[in-house]
Amino acid sequence: MSAQHPFHLMAKPIGPLCNIRCEYCFYLSKEELFGHKKRSEYTMREEVMETFIHQYIDAQPTGTPEITFAWQGGEPMLLPQSFFEKAVELEQKYARPGMKVLNAFQTNGTLVSRSRAEWFAENNFLLGVSIDGDEDLHNRYRRDREGQGTFKDVMRGVENLKAAGVEFNTLTAVQSDNGDYPERVYDFLKSIGSEYLQFIPIVESLTDSVSGGAVSKRSVSSGQWGAFMNGIFDRWVKADIGKVFVQQFDTLLGLHAGYPSNICVHAETCGNAMAIEHDGSVYSCDHYVFPEYRIGNVMEEELSDIVSNPIQLKFGKDKKDGLPDKCRSCPYLSLCNGACPKDRLVEVEGGKLNWLCEGYAAFFEHTAPHFKAMVQALNRRMPASEFRRFFVVEEGKRPGRNESCPCGSGRKFKVCHGRDPSV
Repeated sequence: MSAQHPFHLMAKPIGPLCNIRCEYCFYLSKEELFGHKKRSEYTMREEVMETFIHQYIDAQPTGTPEITFAWQGGEPMLLPQSFFEKAVELEQKYARPGMKVLNAFQTNGTLVSRSRAEWFAENNFLLGVSIDGDEDLHNRYRRDREGQGTFKDVMRGVENLKAAGVEFNTLTAVQSDNGDYPERVYDFLKSIGSEYLQFIPIVESLTDSVSGGAVSKRSVSSGQWGAFMNGIFDRWVKADIGKVFVQQFDTLLGLHAGYPSNICVHAETCGNAMAIEHDGSVYSCDHYVFPEYRIGNVMEEELSDIVSNPIQLKFGKDKKDGLPDKCRSCPYLSLCNGACPKDRLVEVEGGKLNWLCEGYAAFFEHTAPHFKAMVQALNRRMPASEFRRFFVVEEGKRPGRNESCPCGSGRKFKVCHGRDPSV
């Protein structure tokens, strides 16, 4: 039976097990939830995998053209290649006529051998590699069980992917250390061949709510997050539009063009991106893998019923319904929508404010003129990189004549958007 709306599942076929010990990883602690099982007990059984794959395809609304299986962890590379060979076989067995089946695989990169990379290439897997910048920045928090940095192992995996021709993107956790170096991080990611970038803010609450400061020292501050994203944007907008793709920028461009958010963080409601664990249990979100957010198990009921569970529907609506007064009156509400509920930690009138509010506002303000101009270009069937033709410097924000033009061209304002058109 089909669900009423499209939805996405992140599969955790090895549970929280991982071969490294990143200090900020929120999922390692799930071993306590599942009772510190043996490694073999964390492997998704074949009957669970087949039920999941069959139901996931069957539950998609009629006419769904493609479906993506997202394999995460823990570290899914701990599973043998034979596991994913069986998964691909089952996907093809149950795929509807004409339906395109895609596979995305998130890894820390340390276990990607040449042979595994070649298999990923043969089967058109998209790999996401977690890397936090150059060796010094990366190794500060991404270390192995002995406390040694993992950078060299990750880079060996990246080189194997590149040699095999595997399409890969990078996922960078932004924390208090690398958060001060946006240009350095961006330039490094470009240097290793990444053309698809994701940036995830690390916010680790030490309590349920904060009046200020009750997050870990590793957490990125709100102002730091905004400055980091603006630094990445300024590097990108100068010469990389259409060459390098940053998830947040793609999302914002779509929002400015009037499209709904393509990521849950900035969607009006959430609840359409759930997680399925190794035992078939389904949770409201991979950030909410707690007993109270377990909404069913595919071995006990149909996935279409699970995703339509009233508890899950309320979980999704709570993102909008729980917005504090400050969010409801914010000029950036349509772009932000309160961001991820897990980061709503600051007690304010009418609810909880996102810890990163100040940073998001700075990011939206800084980039709005550029994205509005890109929309103008696209509406005229021009590439977004031609946005400077339509860029408008807002009143009260005109820089000095010899300062850099805010359009990001790198030219002085007086010879760019500050030029007198009558001359």
